[in-house]
Amino acid sequence: MANRQGPIIFSAIEPSAGLKTALDKGRPGTIAEVRNSGLKGRGGAGFPTGVKWNLAASARGDRKFVICNADEGEPGTFKDRVLLAEYADLVFEGMTIAGYAVGAKEGILYLRGEYAYLRSHLEGVLAARRENGLLGKGILGKDDFDFDITIFMGAGAYVCGEETALIESLEGHRGEPRNRPPYPVTQGYLGCPSIVNNVETFAVTPHILAKGADWFKAVGTDRSTGSKLFSVSGDCERPGVYELPMGITVAELLEHVGGENAKAVQIGGASGHCVPRKDFSRTIAYEDVPTGGSIIVFGPGRDMLAVAKNFMEFFVEESCGQCTPCRVGNVKILECIEMLEEGRCSIEYLNEIIELCRTMQVASKCGLGQSSPNAFLSIIEHFQDEILGRVHVCR
Repeated sequence: MANRQGPIIFSAIEPSAGLKTALDKGRPGTIAEVRNSGLKGRGGAGFPTGVKWNLAASARGDRKFVICNADEGEPGTFKDRVLLAEYADLVFEGMTIAGYAVGAKEGILYLRGEYAYLRSHLEGVLAARRENGLLGKGILGKDDFDFDITIFMGAGAYVCGEETALIESLEGHRGEPRNRPPYPVTQGYLGCPSIVNNVETFAVTPHILAKGADWFKAVGTDRSTGSKLFSVSGDCERPGVYELPMGITVAELLEHVGGENAKAVQIGGASGHCVPRKDFSRTIAYEDVPTGGSIIVFGPGRDMLAVAKNFMEFFVEESCGQCTPCRVGNVKILECIEMLEEGRCSIEYLNEIIELCRTMQVASKCGLGQSSPNAFLSIIEHFQDEILGRVHVCR
């Protein structure tokens, strides 16, 4: 059951309160506060933020980087756009706190290519922060703390939302995931220790420092602390961006957005899971159904096979092609869906494709290929009445 109180990211906070508290606590104290809050990465992977920062802080290197992943390419996700447009100061303050915590002097905002129209606004916010002594040399009068942020424009590749592919892109290479280890916290951008966090993760950090880990943990569940921003779209009366506690049920979320009559909800975008109506009591949390923020509502009239086809067309287009399971597997899944549409797919072949999906989940190199079969598999599982009726039967 989710604990509830007022908003976190959208709550009132004094300007620079989080940064000032961090400087008072010192580097170890700042990392400890973030770790004690239980904050996990809001991009979807859910890695503990304090652990990541501590690893980077402990890594050897004269040069370290703080990278904000603003490559918001997951279908149905637009929360980071709202944060950058309306709360950029908060995001940049979170990056500055992270820079202080890990000992980095350089920050980079990796901005989605389609968000180019936001760049002038963001550059203006950065300039104002420099003028106010919140970026640059000797931040807030602390002689040993220099930190500044630059903006790098992405080129529209979905795979660059994966942190190592993003780093490859930053270095001027084709956006392809790296083999790990080494991990970015020890050998990231330009071979230097680097942390990569989501826009939302940085936006919540100043609140945690200013108001304390216990205040943050009062929202959410024991294993999924705090609130979450949800980008809600699809067949509902009130689409938009919502801040709700972690651990909220799918049914409760649908009440907020006017989607009570939904037949299914896609949680986590195209790479997420399709939750049918019978499972709307499930909770949106890392211990049950995790999400980077995308919530797509499907009404009673939606053809779920058409939904699966739409997602697979996206993945065929966006696969970087580096590994065979993803490059070939997504094409084969899409071909199977087209065969089902035309009544040419046998149950035997459908079962072979399901096995291929399982192979992709374990053999693909990065999260794209590992998760791209998710929607297809969950739709096959939960909507057999719609799918199996299209299977070709030999007579």
